[in-house]
Amino acid sequence: MKMVKKSVDQDFALEAVTESHRRGFWKMFMLMVGFTFFSASMLAGGTLGQGLTFSQFIVTVLIGNLLLGAYTGVLSYIASKTGLSTHLLTRYSFGKQGSYLPSFLLSITQIGWFGVGVMMFALPFQKVTGLDIWPIIIVSGLLMTATAYFGIKALTALSFIAVPAIAILGSVTSTRAVGSMGGLEELMAYQPVETLGIAAAISVCLGSFISGGTLTPDFARFAKSKKIAVSTTLMAFFLGNSLMFLFGAIGTISTGQADISEVMFTQGLIIPALIILGLNIWTTNDNSLYASGLGFSNITKLPKKMLVIINGIIGTLLAMWLYNNFMSWLGFLNMTLPPIGAILIVDYFVRSKGSYEVFQNRTFSSVRIQAIAAWAIGVLCAVFIPGISPLNSLLGATVSYIILDKILEKNREQMMKKAG
Repeated sequence: MKMVKKSVDQDFALEAVTESHRRGFWKMFMLMVGFTFFSASMLAGGTLGQGLTFSQFIVTVLIGNLLLGAYTGVLSYIASKTGLSTHLLTRYSFGKQGSYLPSFLLSITQIGWFGVGVMMFALPFQKVTGLDIWPIIIVSGLLMTATAYFGIKALTALSFIAVPAIAILGSVTSTRAVGSMGGLEELMAYQPVETLGIAAAISVCLGSFISGGTLTPDFARFAKSKKIAVSTTLMAFFLGNSLMFLFGAIGTISTGQADISEVMFTQGLIIPALIILGLNIWTTNDNSLYASGLGFSNITKLPKKMLVIINGIIGTLLAMWLYNNFMSWLGFLNMTLPPIGAILIVDYFVRSKGSYEVFQNRTFSSVRIQAIAAWAIGVLCAVFIPGISPLNSLLGATVSYIILDKILEKNREQMMKKAG
């Protein structure tokens, strides 16, 4: 009798990554740096450059990426140990149906970043060619969606091309920008016309990548070891995200433009910029669609590849609106996403003592109210407590989840004793 070989989901949307599909240091390093080489971070870096002195900018980016690195490093450890995506991990803390809330929030956010990325490519391309903007948006969005369809292997392959390319272009742009100002002394002496508070600046820094950071498990779960997962994540954030902010800030200080494509226009680098910026945005948008596909697959149980196509079409059609509302989108991220990762971390290390039951053997609760309530409290902390809103939401969700979980578990035990 002929044996039928079971096909394996190469992206493991609804199961743990098997040992045979885990990856070594260099593939993970390039994948994670490509993940953090995020063109929108250049735009956020430009915003910081306009509102801070350069020394304040350096301190802000170091603090912001230290916090992001700690946050994502812990998440990558959990992902590597369990082999699970963010969305499957949230089933332990939020419950099976309860996990639909974080999956929905994280997924629509990634569709939003996809739309922003499409516009960041379409605008400079339109300026060079003079073509109508909508055909450029549609063609570029559909092409990026097509490559995202092939999953984690395509993400890695694109990262090997895009990472060195964008690093070279950014270095050339920054060197020219500093030279046009009169050198490093002039850069360090820069004084902004309108100042930005440090707390607000750190919020911009965290908010620019807090959604991507919360989705770190989607990629880190492929690492062969916990050491590889954590080390490549930390290096990626301190190297990749810091460079993106630096490139955007230096260009802004020298030209007054927050959009990196506008900086490249002023330097006469638009043709190579279109090629290399296009590569960088392409791999960023692949990551966004990949993660959104995993999230909606958790909700609908539909194949991730089908959902990637649907999400790509939606992000493409909404691209112009998303781009024009970029900073308000960051405000939305600051409030709603950090509590998800905080609850995931606390549930794993505090409630479950650093070990989860094997995913396929676990019978999940439908909805865990303590997680939903802690998430809401975290959002309220971001809205009403002054200071750094993403940090406030992390701390609020962490403390409230620990307290609520203990209260509800104690009540459950008492009810079971009475019933017995």
